[in-house]
Amino acid sequence: MAYFLQNAEKILCAILFMAMTLLGFVNVMVRYLTNYSLASTEELLTHGFLLLTILGAAIAARSGDHLAVTLLYDLAPRPVRKLILIVSTLLAAFLLALSAWFFWQLLMNQVSSGLKSYALSVPAWYYTVALPFAFAIVLIRYIQYAIEFYHSANRKEGEHYV
Repeated sequence: MAYFLQNAEKILCAILFMAMTLLGFVNVMVRYLTNYSLASTEELLTHGFLLLTILGAAIAARSGDHLAVTLLYDLAPRPVRKLILIVSTLLAAFLLALSAWFFWQLLMNQVSSGLKSYALSVPAWYYTVALPFAFAIVLIRYIQYAIEFYHSANRKEGEHYV
């Protein structure tokens, strides 16, 4: 169980990517064999790609591989670096929490309005339900990495975080 919790977004990305690849392959095969297309695959792949992107951001946040601009951080003395780390972590956490809240509001709006998807005519919230939780995973992973980075006493020269 601990392995799953530590690598949940990696496992979910792998499963989602395999399903998307299979779906795209089936669509291509149907198109070439029958001259028809499975129109619903575009809808499924588009929403799958969005979820895959957010989960990929969680993987990057957990390992510290997210996009960073480190000019001020690199030029700052060590005590100021800690302050920059704290401020940037708080701002990033606020943005991620706001994103999770926004998608939660979108989900609630879709549930209450009964909005249907355009291709499959299923409730639109089916596609949105994972997004607030995915942003919450990014937030958790980002904070985990920031705490580990802050407490690491043996920072290597050239290691960045901001």
